[in-house]
Amino acid sequence: MAKTDMAQGKRYQNNQKLGTFLGVFTPTILTILGVIMYLRFGWLLGHMGLYQVTLVVVLANIITLITTLSFSSVATNIRVGVGGAYFIVSRSLGLEIGGAIGLPLFFSQVFSVTLYSFGLAESLRFLFPTVNVQTAAFIIVIAVAAPSMTGAKIALKSQIPVMILIGISLLALGIGAIYRSWGNVFPVICPTGEVGFWVGFAIFFPAVTGVMAGLSLSGDLRDPERSIPVGAISACLAGFVIYLLVPVLLIMGANATELREDSLVWLRIAPLGPFVILPGLWGAIFSSAVGSMLAAPRTLQALAIDRTVPRFLGKRTGKGEKKLVPGIVLTLGVALGAVFLGDLNAVAPVVTIFFLTTYGVINIVAALETLSNDASWRPKLRVPWPVNLIGGIACLGVVFLINPLAGIIAIVAELTIWLLLSRRENTARWGDARRGIYETLIRWALIRLSRRPMSARNWRPHVLVFVSDPLQYLDLIRFGNWFSQGRGVVTVCQLVVGDLMDKNLDLICRHD
Repeated sequence: MAKTDMAQGKRYQNNQKLGTFLGVFTPTILTILGVIMYLRFGWLLGHMGLYQVTLVVVLANIITLITTLSFSSVATNIRVGVGGAYFIVSRSLGLEIGGAIGLPLFFSQVFSVTLYSFGLAESLRFLFPTVNVQTAAFIIVIAVAAPSMTGAKIALKSQIPVMILIGISLLALGIGAIYRSWGNVFPVICPTGEVGFWVGFAIFFPAVTGVMAGLSLSGDLRDPERSIPVGAISACLAGFVIYLLVPVLLIMGANATELREDSLVWLRIAPLGPFVILPGLWGAIFSSAVGSMLAAPRTLQALAIDRTVPRFLGKRTGKGEKKLVPGIVLTLGVALGAVFLGDLNAVAPVVTIFFLTTYGVINIVAALETLSNDASWRPKLRVPWPVNLIGGIACLGVVFLINPLAGIIAIVAELTIWLLLSRRENTARWGDARRGIYETLIRWALIRLSRRPMSARNWRPHVLVFVSDPLQYLDLIRFGNWFSQGRGVVTVCQLVVGDLMDKNLDLICRHD
């Protein structure tokens, strides 16, 4: 009877978890199609022209698509636990590097909440021209936290109507653009020179950072190994197609002046503009903010589980589907503080730089896992390691192209976190890719060393000390170490008699 109850309980628990569509595709596509698409795409188009904007879209989506393939590859090899991107980095490169990436990732997710809140506050000026954007953003951040308190499943179910509203707004934009441009020559907008390419890229890139929204909910997924790659890749491709189509429709439906001066130019183009665009706009922005509000506490929970941050921050409270109340409260507090950074354009580059560093490390992790040749690396979705490595280098390179000073500050902050964490006694309960990389390098070096001729000039002492008990023959081991003079290798072997399974042996190699 007890076993039956346990099985039923397990099935109930699995039923409470999220599937591919609700748990990955929905939050990912809704985070992608958000504030930047509605409020900044026309502005960028008016200043940069169609060709530069298209290049920005293609470059940004190539980076995010490679990143999506990278973390999807890892997700098909291991069961990604709570924390998404942090989980992947920490399990591949260790707790110290994981923490150095996880903490900035948490803050970038928090700043995303503020970014979307600024966007929603700015759009309210259409109905209330005198509204104070910062005050409205402050109130919206608090409103966003409310659905997050109800749990992930209920919050994500509320996003399905939002997806329908976004679809209606895109359809209305297309109808209005075709109607206004019917019989006219396709217009050409020349760049004004007021917005540089990389400045425009920094403002646009947060639009595509939503590819990790589903990954951040990995601990709430029923089958993350299947759901993460299928949901994330399909959402990334769908967003790419839409972002290639929207600027064409905008340029067909409005002139350069309208695009530059009217942040809500969609309302001019679409028939019944306010009635079909504003619901989609507000729903998209609010749902994107909710997605980030759900993701940030879960990243914090993973950091708390690994004791990188105080454990109470990852504590779940409540009955039924438990809530991450301490993490949500901290997320709310930081997001409210970020409101004082200024406005949408001030917050967007901060979010971009921290997300780019996270994406870069994710890509490098996937490349290193492949290069390590570990027997445990058997992903169902294989991506060539040069592709992963190019994606990682591109992410880090773009950081410095956007803002060299901010890039240096971000890298220094992450290195500082890494140094602080490396001084702590953090013992991981899992193996990582670093040992595999070292062994691959050693094997590569030994093979090439064997092809080089030996001469007296290159001789080095390699000493083998074979003893029954190392503790009884420390003098002999010390003599071998003196003889090598730090230029060769001293290998100490111990003779063990009996069944190794019955022995409590410490098999960790040590060096002096």
